[in-house]
Amino acid sequence: MALQKNFYRRETLTVAKQLLGCFLMRKIGRKVIRARITEVEAYIGEDDLACHASKGRTKRTEIMYGEPGHAYVYMIYGMYHCLNIVTEKKGYPSAVLVRAVANSCEYVHKSREWREIHGVKTDGPGKLCRFLKIDKKLNGWDMTKGEKLWIDRPTPRLRSGEKVIANKRIGVDYAKHCRDYLWRFSLDYSK
Repeated sequence: MALQKNFYRRETLTVAKQLLGCFLMRKIGRKVIRARITEVEAYIGEDDLACHASKGRTKRTEIMYGEPGHAYVYMIYGMYHCLNIVTEKKGYPSAVLVRAVANSCEYVHKSREWREIHGVKTDGPGKLCRFLKIDKKLNGWDMTKGEKLWIDRPTPRLRSGEKVIANKRIGVDYAKHCRDYLWRFSLDYSK
């Protein structure tokens, strides 16, 4: 079942951490793929110089000012798409970028059993979008509907020995003091 608006309507840092361990679900035709989220980054408001909204409301960032739980998909380097999920409240631009999923995903086989797909190249937001066929057609998509693209929360969300670690965001050296924010979260496994 898809996470609902109340999940996304909270502080972005909380949402970011709690997305770790959840499944990014993608339905393509009759095939459903689920990929476990292992790394995310938070972008919060116009004061965050790494956030696209730091330059104000534009055609590109309009989705970020909208309802929480919608996909904000944009292209980087002219070849990669990135998936973000809008958070907090309408009118306040914030989102969580899904940076990585586990390097093996699962899909529903004809027998309705989940089968593992090994060797998936998902070490970066562009590669995971390419693998899951996420592009600008899904920009603005309501991820709370549980169709085409959504997030599902397993119980338990974290596996034994896993913990959430915080680091600096990647590729935001231009963002002055904001580049030092520890707003990139990932799963770490230690015994």
